[in-house]
Amino acid sequence: MNSNRACPDVAIYDTTLRDGTQREGLSLSCDDKIRIAQRLDRFGVSVIEGGWPGSNPKDVEFFSRAKELKWQHANIAAFGSTRRAGIAADEDPQLRALIAAETPVCTLFGKSWTLHVSEVLRTDRDENLAMIEDSVAYIKGQGRRVMYDAEHFFDGFRADPDYAMETLRAAQRGGAEALVLCDTNGGSVPWDVEAVVRKVVDALDMTIGVHTHNDGGLAVANALAAVRGGARQVQGTINGYGERCGNANLCAIIADLELKMSLSCVPRGALKELSEVSHFVAEVANLPPDDHAAYVGRSAFAHKGGVHVSAMRREPTSYQHCDPELVGNTSRVVVSELSGRSNLLSKAEEAGIDVSAGAEAKVLERIKQGEAQGFAYEAAEASVALLLRREDERYRPPFRVIDYHAGVGRRGQGESFAEATVRVEVGGDRVLSAGEGNGPVSAMDDALRKALRPSFPEVAEIHLADYKVRILDGRSGTASTTRVLVDSRCGQHTWSTVGASGNIIEASLQALVDSIEYGLTVCR
Repeated sequence: MNSNRACPDVAIYDTTLRDGTQREGLSLSCDDKIRIAQRLDRFGVSVIEGGWPGSNPKDVEFFSRAKELKWQHANIAAFGSTRRAGIAADEDPQLRALIAAETPVCTLFGKSWTLHVSEVLRTDRDENLAMIEDSVAYIKGQGRRVMYDAEHFFDGFRADPDYAMETLRAAQRGGAEALVLCDTNGGSVPWDVEAVVRKVVDALDMTIGVHTHNDGGLAVANALAAVRGGARQVQGTINGYGERCGNANLCAIIADLELKMSLSCVPRGALKELSEVSHFVAEVANLPPDDHAAYVGRSAFAHKGGVHVSAMRREPTSYQHCDPELVGNTSRVVVSELSGRSNLLSKAEEAGIDVSAGAEAKVLERIKQGEAQGFAYEAAEASVALLLRREDERYRPPFRVIDYHAGVGRRGQGESFAEATVRVEVGGDRVLSAGEGNGPVSAMDDALRKALRPSFPEVAEIHLADYKVRILDGRSGTASTTRVLVDSRCGQHTWSTVGASGNIIEASLQALVDSIEYGLTVCR
């Protein structure tokens, strides 16, 4: 292990950069891989598998750059296969590529399942054992630490347990540092995994690891079961990225090991970085974060039901299995037609709004009526805050839209155009403004900002971050109700607002007005 860190109870072996990139739709540049590796190193994982140097130029470049960098916690591993049948290990070009990567750790995978030996490798059992032992011994003889991944081990053990064990002994004789039992097809169940791992641990005086896939939805459970059986290394990927249904999700595994099983796997204090690491990797991979992911998802500690929120206002642990701050997350209250008064009181407290007696009941009724008309307040917390503020008789909105007009057209055979006019009341004065855009909503936004900018120059700092449209009842065709969700930002502040109408322009204007009205309170 890297001498800069204490030895954990369970070593975390991250394969996001290799196995994770086999996820459909995920592709990382070499720069992306370096950034993720450096973040994982700071987080404190034990081993980072960088790729397969014999498979593509990108991985060759990664290892070339990685060896020039200083790694604080992790050891970098190169991944590859045992030698081909019928040739010597030192003549195998793929094994030579592993050595050329100059990583401190090399991970070799070989066959444990007789089906693969005969039907995939098209060789005999003795040659497969020789391939494993020779390959491990060759890499070990070149001064590298060797991890051996026993591919399809659990399937192989079910088919022929004696031969599956012989493949592990071959890797042990070759000098492997750890033997990793792989549930490659992802079809095992936790009780079988635990039992098989325990048999292996009892039979072999070796560090045993586990590598599970999620095809049965049990990758995390299988990994934890393996630890119960005696495994002391867990392989997986951040956010569970991987081929088919994905690999074991290290974000859940790390939190479960630390919080549920009291086993250290990252440096002390690092667990609170877990949510940030998850979101960082998703951002670099250009994939949306899973809001409902265990521990790290935005909704992992979100509470919507009125009964739940009421109970949590009295005792936070009543509806949370752990303190979200332990994993760098936060508790949230969601407002919808399922909400109770406690939800709104919590939202008012979050926004620093004083609510008069009985006001929350009125706002709650408006929310329920609004959602029946197509509004959705779960993801529009700024609109909820405005509903609460507007219920205060002392609140005066900074502006009011009196009327508007929007149109699109095309002049001759030229390009199409969009124009809009907005009449706004600001401080007792009425302002008429016109705007242009690439569509009617864009033109409306331009006109509204022009009307407000003289009185509220901070409007220029409010930026549209996202604009989402959803048709609520497609069976009604063009008469369907449209819901518009607008995400806005100003500096470090971000917020969301909602509008709904049978007229998409009206729905958009509702969301835009809320966005700017709320933004004026945070951008000043």
